[in-house]
Amino acid sequence: MNLTFKELRDIKHALPTGSISRIASELNVDEQTVRNYFGAKKYAEGDIADIQVEPGPDGGIVHLEDTRILDLARQIIEASHQQEVSSN
Repeated sequence: MNLTFKELRDIKHALPTGSISRIASELNVDEQTVRNYFGAKKYAEGDIADIQVEPGPDGGIVHLEDTRILDLARQIIEASHQQEVSSN
């Protein structure tokens, strides 16, 4: 899957508080691995994310081999939005 680095960071910033921990727990990975997936570079503290970034607009094009973290992040965001709508 391809998206821009900006799109990937926007998804990370749209996550509700505590989502990094939740994603890590549900996928049985280290929290820093999830952060690395969204653009952090602390590889000594977490696994290298399975992404490749090519130069380009909006921070470049990110190619994701494994989309499990992205898919779960999108589900969390969607559930959060639905909860906001139903509470209003």
